[in-house]
Amino acid sequence: MTTVTPLNPPRRTLLGPGPSDVPASVSRAMSAPTLGHLDPAFLAIMDEIRAMLRAVLLTDNEWTMPMSGTGSAGMETCMVNLIEPGDDVLIGSHGVFGGRMAEVARRCGANVVVAEGPWGRALDPELLRAAAGGKSFKLVAIVHAETSTGVLQDLAPFRAIADECDALLLADMVTSVAGHRVALDEWGVDAMYSGTQKCLSCPPGLAPVSFSPRAVEVFTKRKTPVQSWYLDLNLLGGYWGEQRAYHHTAPINMLYGLHEALRLVLEEGLEARWARHARHAAMLVEGLAELDLEPIVPADERLTPLTAVRIPDGIDDAAVRRHLLQHFDVEIGGGLGPMKGQAWRIGLMGEGSSERNVALCLAGLKSALAEQRGA
Repeated sequence: MTTVTPLNPPRRTLLGPGPSDVPASVSRAMSAPTLGHLDPAFLAIMDEIRAMLRAVLLTDNEWTMPMSGTGSAGMETCMVNLIEPGDDVLIGSHGVFGGRMAEVARRCGANVVVAEGPWGRALDPELLRAAAGGKSFKLVAIVHAETSTGVLQDLAPFRAIADECDALLLADMVTSVAGHRVALDEWGVDAMYSGTQKCLSCPPGLAPVSFSPRAVEVFTKRKTPVQSWYLDLNLLGGYWGEQRAYHHTAPINMLYGLHEALRLVLEEGLEARWARHARHAAMLVEGLAELDLEPIVPADERLTPLTAVRIPDGIDDAAVRRHLLQHFDVEIGGGLGPMKGQAWRIGLMGEGSSERNVALCLAGLKSALAEQRGA
């Protein structure tokens, strides 16, 4: 008989671009007894999750629910339901995830126009307007919180551009939900997706999505079937809606975790939670300055849950991150794309946004830099 050692992963402090640390009460919720996915007690939990999600997103959208899958499943959900082959789609890209939206839209058969902006800066709305060229589009898509660069995008100009294009507005809010103010109805966002593993501080595995009545009309009146059976909202609506019709076996215990994570957000209060993220991001930036480190993104375009830090000349990116992991049990992220080897991405998200973690991260960076500089 083969003997396998019981699982015993190391305990880390997760200060990268995600996942974030999980509160103990969320972990406990996930270990609660598993119910059947059509059990009346579980259906009541589903209703509470939807109500709490609407409260966190500041929306009255009836079609608000978590999809089974990570944030990328949320992206695919929005694309495959709203796009039909031959549709014209306009996408603003200034990082990894804008580019990923364009790739998913192409795979849906869309004619994709991309407005490219510089990484590390908010996208100039005029770039998107120029790319539109006065034409109509089915969908205008933009990243609200670009995880690859630490940029926060003001959505107001893009709602105006979507109106000019007779288009729906889709926003990637994976890193902003529960860390920044998100107000779907006020901002006129027609479709959004997020992930549980960032500022919600729930393990990866679910993707909250929300659709305005106008977006719902689009996917319920499609001429062609949704290309993904698993992500077809017309089918899933029968499970999350009043019919409670079987579609697929929901990830019961993951949904328990999300229920508790949302409860914690609302218990803290949205305003207080946004302020906490802003306060600790400011503390981090102040401490980085004392180490002669600087953020890449200008202050008025910067995410608070995720700070991109410029790596000084002569400093080995991987060696610093390895030092933090080995000596401080702290994880931070490296740069992606053109920022690879040029930036560290430090996340203070959800449970991880604390004064203790700011101090721990700064101490680790100070130690790692001293080692490399021979101080």
